[in-house]
Amino acid sequence: MELILWRHAEAEPGSLELADEHRALTPKGQRHAARMGAWLERKLPADCRILVSPATRCVQTADALGRRYKVVEALSTASSAEAIIEACGWPTHRQPVLVVGHQPLLGDVASLLLCGQKQDWRIRKGGVFWIEHKASDGMPYIRLVAGPDVIGKLR
Repeated sequence: MELILWRHAEAEPGSLELADEHRALTPKGQRHAARMGAWLERKLPADCRILVSPATRCVQTADALGRRYKVVEALSTASSAEAIIEACGWPTHRQPVLVVGHQPLLGDVASLLLCGQKQDWRIRKGGVFWIEHKASDGMPYIRLVAGPDVIGKLR
């Protein structure tokens, strides 16, 4: 199974007037989401399932990919790494999964899958953390970690 964790791109700051789940991407965040989305569109398998947090900034980040996706409440900011892993069907689901979500949850997911415990791993805004698991190996491994600033250099 392949699990691609994509942290939402830069969003506007929180405020008393704007609920956290309604924060939108900044112009810089829109550019980074578009850059990463274009790269992912070329690299993702055609059958990749795309699961997205209901937060506006995550939906906008996923929109930059240009593929159909499913908004999943289990990926919200109030979720847990365990709930996200379960929603993905890790590791038994054969279909690749792209998750568009939040920090620190995505870092928790990556560290839990790769180390067996949650650690303070950070994924940059707009960045991806690509994990692969082959049943024949038994152990997951890191396939790619990249931010939107360097993704254009990866062909």
